[in-house]
Amino acid sequence: MNSLLDYSGLPQFSDFKIDEISPALDALLEQSRALIAISVAQDTPATWLDFVQPLEECGERLHRTWGQVSHLNAVLNSPELRDAYNDALPRITQHYTEVAQHLGLFRKYQALKASPAFAQLSLSQKTVIEHKLRDFRLGGAELSKDKKARYLEINERLATLAAKFSDNLLDATDSFALVIVNEQELAGVPVDVLDGFKQDAGQARGWKLTLHAPCYVPVMQYATNRQLRETLYRAYTTRAAEYGNMEWNNTPLIQEIVTLRQEQAKLLGFEHYAALSLETKMAKSAYQVLEFLEDLGRYAKSYAQRDYDELKKFAREALGLDELYSWDVAYAAEKLRVKQYAFSEQEVKHYFPETQVLPGLFKLVETLYELTIRPEKTSVWHEDVRFFSIVDRDGTLVGQFYLDLYARAGKRGGAWMDDAIVRQRTAAGVQVPVAYLTCNFSRPSAGRPALFSHDDVITLFHEFGHTLHHLLTRVEDASASGINGVEWDAVELPSQFMENFCWEWDVLKHMTRHVESGQALPRALFDKMLAAKNFHMGLQTVRQLEFAIFDMRLHSDFDAQGALTPSQLLDEIRKKVAVIIPPNYNRFPNSFSHIFAGGYAAGYYSYKWAEVLSADAYSLFEETGVLNRDTGQRFRSEILSMGGSRPALESFVAFRGREPKIDALLRHNGLANA
Repeated sequence: MNSLLDYSGLPQFSDFKIDEISPALDALLEQSRALIAISVAQDTPATWLDFVQPLEECGERLHRTWGQVSHLNAVLNSPELRDAYNDALPRITQHYTEVAQHLGLFRKYQALKASPAFAQLSLSQKTVIEHKLRDFRLGGAELSKDKKARYLEINERLATLAAKFSDNLLDATDSFALVIVNEQELAGVPVDVLDGFKQDAGQARGWKLTLHAPCYVPVMQYATNRQLRETLYRAYTTRAAEYGNMEWNNTPLIQEIVTLRQEQAKLLGFEHYAALSLETKMAKSAYQVLEFLEDLGRYAKSYAQRDYDELKKFAREALGLDELYSWDVAYAAEKLRVKQYAFSEQEVKHYFPETQVLPGLFKLVETLYELTIRPEKTSVWHEDVRFFSIVDRDGTLVGQFYLDLYARAGKRGGAWMDDAIVRQRTAAGVQVPVAYLTCNFSRPSAGRPALFSHDDVITLFHEFGHTLHHLLTRVEDASASGINGVEWDAVELPSQFMENFCWEWDVLKHMTRHVESGQALPRALFDKMLAAKNFHMGLQTVRQLEFAIFDMRLHSDFDAQGALTPSQLLDEIRKKVAVIIPPNYNRFPNSFSHIFAGGYAAGYYSYKWAEVLSADAYSLFEETGVLNRDTGQRFRSEILSMGGSRPALESFVAFRGREPKIDALLRHNGLANA
């Protein structure tokens, strides 16, 4: 049997074969088209059980199979798998577009909405139907035949461009390697990091440097060799740009993506792509988003300028750097942090071995939500991957997740959560949800467990927040279950909420143990970390605002056919928002996967938007006790369990008792008195 068509249990990764992809999709697409023909037939009643439920189950099977292929393409990329994925992508895109434009389906959903039966449906079922009607309109169901054809062409081309953008960035990242044979050139880089470089070099003599985060970040932060820092900085910030292999140049892709998105929006009657994108979000207009970002910028800019002036002064007086270049910033900032707070991130890192961090994270979740997390055995795609089950206090299996923590060649950079299986009720019972949790941390080396920086710990908590959002849902209709149906600018609420616990002593003390001495993190060191929590928060905030404003402007008032290029637009925004201006060769847009190869187009602002929600939600824990189980259960029932069954604002108000305020965010970020 084709492993991609086996839905009897968990994905069978050990049985997966690339040549199964095409026949599996052929079978699923044929089943879907046959079901659609039955569904729109006159004798099929416009009811949930007869019409919607079969379509939901069929759609989830296709999503599950294609999701498995997409996931493997991201974490175990190979030329063969990439070719198979890219070959299948146009067929999948065409099918989803055809479904979204199917006038017969649209009319049937309209009939169900208008029928007396609609009032008898559950909250999540009503939401599913409302969202379907909206998505038919946004998918072009009401367009003329020729416009539908053009819409399909655009969708297929955008899917191809997004995949190519991601492939180019992965190839450009993986292609860079710098072997250092003189250890003196790596002075300042911590020993445990050097052990990883030597391990990466394999049988070759010396230390192998790459552009993957576990190498790039510590070199930029600790290497005293300024020329080495500049070399890596230039290579990193020019990935997939015109300076390297032109086959991997994302510049023309960006131009075409923005142009096609604008055309797509116009076809549907929207002023620009941002307006189309915001139809599925909490924010109502590009103007509202930009106003929100600019207001936050007014709070942060003075702090950012103060941070930068202080850093330049320190670099000049203490480090002898008369000019502070972009490749000096992380290095100088780490030195200044050590001077001001008497600790280094490297010192802290030795207290966060993976073998202590994971149990600490699990203990927090078990305490807040009265759950048990236990390891399980199952088929996985790589030897590094582990698998866990989450069990409720009554012994019920709530959800399961795969954990893939370490960076490696052929694996897309960054950290993310994605759904493997969605919770839904079928004829066989309730389907248990399953998630993929993926990071790119340093792997164990020299007989030691993997060591996490505190930033790594925060990243892990962030992605686990997404995981809990997917797994703890109680909604049994796939399109509103877990993260499905949640407004995009609210999706980050549960993830950013989890980050707050990384700054709580009662949480952190259970997840630290020095890798050599075995001692827990000293309270005095934690207090120094806490004092330094908002170190350079002004600079961090304006950097995120720079990216968010660029994204929104690019998809609203930017003329893709005009004289201004996307990079020039970003330069223009930097002059108003940023205080650190990178060198002219910096090509950040060429690696901005969130908006060009992910789901964040005209939505990158969501991180800051949801941060308001998450900080305000967490403030209730601050009021009642950060490990208060009653508050935890309330967060679980009103936020995590509701999925996309109701508007995110309603869920927030149900939890917090009022609408969100920005005060907690400003206080958490040290910007309250700006």
